[in-house]
Amino acid sequence: MPGEWTLVEVEAIVSDYLDMLEMELKGQRFSKIEYNRKLQSQIGRSKGSIEFKHANISAILIEEGFPYIDGYKPRSNYQELLRDAVLRRLEFHKEIESLTIEIVNKQPDPSTKKIDFASILVAPPAGTASTRDFSKLPSWKSNRNPNYLAIEASNRSLGAEGEKFIMEYEHYRLWISGLKSLAERIDRVSVSQGDHVGYDIQSFDPDGRPRRIEVKTTRFGLMTPFFASANEVETSKRFGDEYHLYRLFKFEKSPKLFIVNGSLRDRFKLKPIQFQARIG
Repeated sequence: MPGEWTLVEVEAIVSDYLDMLEMELKGQRFSKIEYNRKLQSQIGRSKGSIEFKHANISAILIEEGFPYIDGYKPRSNYQELLRDAVLRRLEFHKEIESLTIEIVNKQPDPSTKKIDFASILVAPPAGTASTRDFSKLPSWKSNRNPNYLAIEASNRSLGAEGEKFIMEYEHYRLWISGLKSLAERIDRVSVSQGDHVGYDIQSFDPDGRPRRIEVKTTRFGLMTPFFASANEVETSKRFGDEYHLYRLFKFEKSPKLFIVNGSLRDRFKLKPIQFQARIG
């Protein structure tokens, strides 16, 4: 039975992961299966063991404010040796940082491409209401500065395009339900009333009840944490089930959406940075 991963094995899998991440950030195609096979022959670990370690690396990258490879769902409880190797390799793998900076600061390119709104909604990831308390992370986890995921979250142009996208989606959702009169009353309150309201869009449920929507947009994957202000957290508590978090991810490339309603405190475990809502 294989034991703990050695430094040589850890260095190999970190290099493997970051090579794939660089290609993903560049929009290049690659095969996770082929990378896994090559690594199996190189270090003698099983397919499942390698996949688990890749998921550990995803968790480390998120904690350090970097994007992760879509498809490797973050998993914590990793070796400190692995985290040290990731941080050390990032210091030399400057292309990852450069690509990430370019993406998080990029101005959106409003697309005229027709979106199939019927296909964008997905189920929230399992573990959204995780029992793990992320406000009590071990002290040795640095949460490095800068946090590129937080920088992307503060990209106002990206946020504005995400809100416009959800305005269109809400019109679609109500129109296909035969509720055209409600569709015409949707209001982008972040513009009509300002940022102080605590949510972005006033829409409606089919029975006419208000649906208060906070939009969080990222170009990265499903498990990318989002950031909420104290006002948004308190507003979600005040409105309860009327409050809906719309998480828009893989934006521009192939947008997908999941929706969670209710108090953010009840549905996510919040780490008070501003508040960082981790999924899973």
